[in-house]
Amino acid sequence: MQANNGKTPAAPRKPKVRVPHVPAPVDTLDPSDLSDPRLYLDRELSLLAFQRRVLEEAMDADNPLLERTKFLSILSSNLDEFFMVRVAVLKQKMAAEGRHALTEQLEAIRADVTRLMEEAYVCLREHLLPALEEAGIFLVQYSSLSRAERAHLERYFEETVFPVLTPLAFDPGRPFPFISNLSLNIAVVVKDEAGEDHFARVKVPSTLPKLIPVPHVGHDGEEQPRARQAFVWLEQLIMGNLQRLFPGMEVVEAHSFHLTRDAEMVIQEFESDDLLEAIEEAVWRRRFRAVVRLQVNQYIPAHILNILVENLEMDPKDVYRAAGPIDLGRIRQLGGLERADLKDHPFTPATRHEFSPKAEEDIFSVIRRQDHLLHHPFESFQPVIEFLRKAAHDPHVLAIKMTLYRVGRNSPVVEALLEAIENGKEVAVMVELKARFDEESNIEWARALEREGVHVIYGLPGLKVHSKIALVVRREGESIRRYLHLGTGNYNAVTAKLYTDLSFFTADEAIGADASNLFNVLTGYSAHQEYRKLLVAPKVLRHGLVKLIEREIDLHRQGHNGHMILKMNALEDPGMIHLLYQASQAGVKVDVLARGICCLRPGIPGISENISVTSIIGRFLEHSRIYYFRNGGNEEVYAGSADMMPRNLDHRVEIIFPVADPKLMRRLKDEILERYLNDEKNARTMNADGVYMRRKTSAENPDSQAYFIQHPSGSR
Repeated sequence: MQANNGKTPAAPRKPKVRVPHVPAPVDTLDPSDLSDPRLYLDRELSLLAFQRRVLEEAMDADNPLLERTKFLSILSSNLDEFFMVRVAVLKQKMAAEGRHALTEQLEAIRADVTRLMEEAYVCLREHLLPALEEAGIFLVQYSSLSRAERAHLERYFEETVFPVLTPLAFDPGRPFPFISNLSLNIAVVVKDEAGEDHFARVKVPSTLPKLIPVPHVGHDGEEQPRARQAFVWLEQLIMGNLQRLFPGMEVVEAHSFHLTRDAEMVIQEFESDDLLEAIEEAVWRRRFRAVVRLQVNQYIPAHILNILVENLEMDPKDVYRAAGPIDLGRIRQLGGLERADLKDHPFTPATRHEFSPKAEEDIFSVIRRQDHLLHHPFESFQPVIEFLRKAAHDPHVLAIKMTLYRVGRNSPVVEALLEAIENGKEVAVMVELKARFDEESNIEWARALEREGVHVIYGLPGLKVHSKIALVVRREGESIRRYLHLGTGNYNAVTAKLYTDLSFFTADEAIGADASNLFNVLTGYSAHQEYRKLLVAPKVLRHGLVKLIEREIDLHRQGHNGHMILKMNALEDPGMIHLLYQASQAGVKVDVLARGICCLRPGIPGISENISVTSIIGRFLEHSRIYYFRNGGNEEVYAGSADMMPRNLDHRVEIIFPVADPKLMRRLKDEILERYLNDEKNARTMNADGVYMRRKTSAENPDSQAYFIQHPSGSR
């Protein structure tokens, strides 16, 4: 399989021109020129607009308080990844090509991130901290503690923190210490007996709690129960006891800082004899990549900042000052408090009777009788695990083949595959080693599976295998039947509780044949490119989506009221946007549900007035991809792993599968998609300038995710 489209026709592509960072007024746009770069929003700024919507959830007083702190921590973690990947890529390109346009883009990003973080600290300082205190939860300054409270914390420091700390000096005999990615550090200046200043770095241990409980101490010095819960940041505890690390020295000043490095790996796959070794080396080298962001305490003096900037060999423009505790991702720890009154109401994912342990039929009979669709996390992920476990132990099952992208730690899916090997099944697994930030975990699983005799394929040169598919081959009498699970999300039992995704079970013969052909491509040297029902990237998917959209345009022109609903994580591909503009110009109604990036501009007269863009940000991360086409009344619905992004359509192995059962189709269209489109709690609607606006709320169209919790299996 090659990472291009060969001779397959594709949608028109946007010219290689610079996308402006400020959207042009709609009245300056020419409907006859759909290649005008002003019709395409900047990808990076669109991604930052998504982060702003995450921040809005932290500011929303209607959300439970500890869920609001969770959203603030998510914002911080998302920005870390944004710099590690997106900003890093831009800097790599600028270094290689010296393009002035990239300098302007980085400046626009810097300005947007600065505003975003200023708002985040205002949210913390003026909204979250007062609300937490009202609820009896206090984040206190170490300097404000009583003598008795400090004495208790000093004992904790001496017994638990001090043994872990390693102060590293910087002088002519000792080089500037290596600062690891995403580490929180303390820059310390000490003065010796001769009055000379010295610089040292102390790393804040990542292995210890980030917020240290402050005990309530009575007059007798004994710890007492208290109604309130107080915490102090770990770095404040360390800075308050730095003298213990530098005996005989005077601690002059100390300031915290947080480092973000380039984490976008470039793997020379085609030049490597062993992909596993190449990725292991790339993961190791990632530790030493260039600095792309330095966050510092807002009060850090120039002479200390200069030491950091000079020795980290970084651009001074990549320094960001924080108006509060650095690395707000650490506030997530508060989510572990036993305060059910400050959290979302817990719920148990539903399990349908036919998939329950008490079901009269075995899971293969259930799937053979009809297709099934599960909506996670509202419906349990357990049937997916049981599907694999039953296959591992069923004496009639001959083989299991599947793809693994992000499986996580302690994976019950991998355990089921190991059980299958023990029971003599043929097991082949495509483990994608290039899954960003999961490389080490996937390497471990690949080796564990290989040791037990599983046929493990590490990946394809030039492509990531992002598809979610499991194929079970079973002997039934004199024939062979194939059972499949296809999904929109990873085979990860943890994220299945946090992300909205779809699971599809089928024994459809044509889809089964397609699956076998796909696995032959993944594991062997098959040049197969034709599929009966599946749309597979990179060879077929782009062309398949183009045909579906063009058909909708043609049918609308024939008077059939064209309508498309496209739900995805991101809409970025220029060719697809170009085609959707054409659909709108033809009069086709296009409803886009894009959680994150959307480079399309809706609502432009003569161009996109028939397109709406909605983003859902709620309790769960929207992750399912669903593509609905009215098709002149003969509706078609597809779901799968691919977004409308160049990487998904051209540089990954993706699967979009049809859902043909009328009941399942109605559920996807009339219940799931329509609920999202009418959501007035979690939805934002994009304006033509790329700005998202909250909708007016009403009792008629409540929180879509809350509805799915109450109606996990639909209205049936």
